[in-house]
Amino acid sequence: MKYGLYPGCSYDGTAKEFGESIDAVCNILNLDIEELEDWICCGASSAHNTSHLLATALPLHTLISTHKAGFKRLLAPCIACAWRLKTAIREIEEDEKLKAKTEGVVGKKYDGEVEVFNIVEFFTKEVGLKRIKEAVKKPLKGLKIACYYGCMLTRPPKVADFDVVEDPESLDNIVKALGAESLDWPYKTECCGVSFALSRTDVVIKLCHDLLEEIKKLGVDLVVVACPLCQTNLDARQGEIEKKYNVEYDIPVVYFTQLMGLALGASPEDVGLKRLMVDPFPILTKKGIL
Repeated sequence: MKYGLYPGCSYDGTAKEFGESIDAVCNILNLDIEELEDWICCGASSAHNTSHLLATALPLHTLISTHKAGFKRLLAPCIACAWRLKTAIREIEEDEKLKAKTEGVVGKKYDGEVEVFNIVEFFTKEVGLKRIKEAVKKPLKGLKIACYYGCMLTRPPKVADFDVVEDPESLDNIVKALGAESLDWPYKTECCGVSFALSRTDVVIKLCHDLLEEIKKLGVDLVVVACPLCQTNLDARQGEIEKKYNVEYDIPVVYFTQLMGLALGASPEDVGLKRLMVDPFPILTKKGIL
């Protein structure tokens, strides 16, 4: 099966290591993924706060491009991107007037059915745990991990239609398939502050402090995430949080695709491991992963 790839604005930018690790894993697994050429920004947090029509028109342009390029399935690694695309599909299916108005803005009609996958959903449903497990060359044995889903991966439920809203297990299952130990904890779907990182940094620092406090109690080696905003808030803000609260965490926050790449035989360079703020090399070396 061939899949279109919607990179969004973060794939080669703020979450470059995420993109690099996804590319590495897809290459190892020989997955047929091709980047969509005619894509534009999904609107993320800003568009739907500005205009409902704009928030629908931006992803609709990309969906039309996807259909025109011959893709029936579209992979959108960023959770925000995936949900904007899925939301647009749902809303134009339920509202013919909105569909017609949005098509008028885009200047093209949407006549095709495109199925959109977020990155965790893709590896869980489309690739499958069995295939992942069979491809493991270097099991992540001895590594204790806290999977952090954040508030967006399973919400809103009607749009996400993925995993259990309050107690998801998809990331945990992937981590286990790689040979690591995934520890359960009660804050795994709490919010990190997402895009408030710029407008209300104080809120983000407070929320991330609460998360890191709970994570620290678990005694994990590192945190696994699937969202660029979650990764940035917990990783890049960690030093600032430690200074404000006079605490020490030093907990690496990595994308699950980075760990997957290592387990499947990719090098640290292949998965962008050096791009992280909190250095994961010491614990991964100590555990014999590197």
